[in-house]
Amino acid sequence: MIVIAGPCVIEDRETVFKVAKAAKKLQSAHPEHTFIFKASFDKANRSSLSSYRGPGIEKGLEILREVKEKFSLPVTTDIHEPWQAEEVAEVVDVIQIPAFLCRQTDLLVAAARTGKTVNIKKGQFMAPWDMENAVEKVRKSGGKEVWTTERGTTFGYNNLVVDFRSIPIMKEFSDRVIFDATHSVQKPGGLGRVSGGDREFVPYLSRAAVSVGVDGLFFETHPEPDKALSDGPNMVPLKEFKPLIGKLFRLEKSVRELFNGR
Repeated sequence: MIVIAGPCVIEDRETVFKVAKAAKKLQSAHPEHTFIFKASFDKANRSSLSSYRGPGIEKGLEILREVKEKFSLPVTTDIHEPWQAEEVAEVVDVIQIPAFLCRQTDLLVAAARTGKTVNIKKGQFMAPWDMENAVEKVRKSGGKEVWTTERGTTFGYNNLVVDFRSIPIMKEFSDRVIFDATHSVQKPGGLGRVSGGDREFVPYLSRAAVSVGVDGLFFETHPEPDKALSDGPNMVPLKEFKPLIGKLFRLEKSVRELFNGR
């Protein structure tokens, strides 16, 4: 399996390195799986103008490069504008397309032209079968490997629901399908000027995704989520991340043995 993990946004080196160190230990303990470190240099779609967005592309990529070199982990981050693709591709192994921007043709084309793996997060407003068009944009623009990520669908106001049928549906046209276990429990704008979330449901939804046969899992994790500068309510506390991952890997092995990869 692929496990994408890290804090929502780059806050400081200390926090980033603490999470990356934990991911590296898990990688060493589970070499059969692939851990990818994730953090954003800019959160361009925050609820409020006053919300912390990140250190910016120059400083952010510098820290991500340090993570890659210091911990020997592949890294990923998201881009919001086409001009960012080439610069980000010099550092990251996977370029992430945010859910709100999954239909932005120029952004998808720019990401594809870097030659990097492109992970497109399914928009909260998108049916899973409609993501085939986004994948096609990347492939026809030179993309070599395209992943899609399920992260919940808008369900009324300030709420999301996960339709696990989306995983086998998107497997039909994606190289890999990832399940974003933490954004799927988010409550967009649920606290007024910031988003809320129900992190207690992360273990349940991630177990469901593994049982359905997902190729990878995405978690935002932080040493102190309640003090995090972005997405704290839906992030997994770092101390709980290791035992959760261990259980999910055991479940994945059982599912694979029972259903022979189906």
